[in-house]
Amino acid sequence: MADHTVLYVLNGPNLNRLGTREPAIYGSDTLEDVRARCEAAAQGAEVVFRQTNHEGELIDWVQEAGDRAGALVINPAGYGHTSVALLDALRLLSIPVIECHLSNPAARERFRHRSFVSPVAVGVISGFGPLSYELAVKAALELARERAPASARSQTDQEA
Repeated sequence: MADHTVLYVLNGPNLNRLGTREPAIYGSDTLEDVRARCEAAAQGAEVVFRQTNHEGELIDWVQEAGDRAGALVINPAGYGHTSVALLDALRLLSIPVIECHLSNPAARERFRHRSFVSPVAVGVISGFGPLSYELAVKAALELARERAPASARSQTDQEA
């Protein structure tokens, strides 16, 4: 069965350093390892997987996801705690948004306890290392499929 759902998985600053960045907190998997896990969890859905260290670029991609995707998984990294502009961009979306973190921000420094993404996310998955991404991808795709028009769902069912 071909799945025509598009899922964006967007990553904020410093995640390009996974594998070497504070492995006691973030583990030893690289961002490329995380990408592979997301693509496997997507089971045929198209995954647009990106990382940036630049806030404006992340916001551009959020807006693009709103136009192209059925759902968005976002690990905003440090921008989750600082960016009202990211919050405003996410508020424009009509697709499900899932906030994802490798570590558990609630168990870390106090400044990480507040997220500007959480108020607009349908859910938050954190603290499971790279498994957080797999769980987020599966949840996001399920939500996207539930929201798909009935005609698209029946077409997919017929292809199965």
